[in-house]
Amino acid sequence: MPRMLDVSNEVRAEIGDEEADRLLAGENAPGSYDCTSCRTPGDSEQERTSTVLFVGDETAVLAFAHATCLPSQVVQVTEEQLQGAVKSITGDTVDLEPEKIAPEQAVLGVTSGLVLIAGELHPALVVEPTGPIVRPGTTGVGDDFLPLLIEQGFMPVTAIHSTPSVLHGWSVLLAMGQLHAVLQPSANGGQPIAWWQAHQPLQVTEPWRAAANKHQQVLLFAAPVGSIGRQPREDLLRDALDKAAANGKLVAAALPLAGT
Repeated sequence: MPRMLDVSNEVRAEIGDEEADRLLAGENAPGSYDCTSCRTPGDSEQERTSTVLFVGDETAVLAFAHATCLPSQVVQVTEEQLQGAVKSITGDTVDLEPEKIAPEQAVLGVTSGLVLIAGELHPALVVEPTGPIVRPGTTGVGDDFLPLLIEQGFMPVTAIHSTPSVLHGWSVLLAMGQLHAVLQPSANGGQPIAWWQAHQPLQVTEPWRAAANKHQQVLLFAAPVGSIGRQPREDLLRDALDKAAANGKLVAAALPLAGT
């Protein structure tokens, strides 16, 4: 029986027409699967299913996701991340404590948490650089982090009373039940590029992932270095966000989940 599979042109280009046609004919596609995004069961005979190809330096892994969770796409990852993905798919995995994972790139620290707004919990990412960010091409000693983000469409926040507006073109990539990247539009109008990418996929909590799947978007808050800090609890994180907002040191946007 043919499967209800979506195979994007970029996935087809990577795996070849013959393999793509076999998948669409149901020869190589699974019936039931665990969604690579929300990790809950799916059935390609009963619901639209996306093919997601994770490509490393030397190998590639084809995974499946609910079409409502992820579009069919090619995701570039490191070989180390890909081997971790293989372990995750086969169930040979070890739960890591979040504090032992180092997801940040050199200058951006990212913390995930749930933020209560108007009586409802929203998944949020809080981004704070480890040092001042200056405008590319300048040699100043100031901090242009917030002005640069405002130019990209993020809005200043003085109080967290309502959800920020959606910033189209940006997205949060949640795959294999883990946070992989924050994507931004490319300058030439091509495929989105990583504004922030995890060195290792960032573990998020089940409630956070459930809220992300419910809202299909993630709130991203950003503040200059020294404004938030690494808070060990969500209530302390919220207090730090409120303080940064009151001090005029917070911008925010709602980013679609796994949009490409």
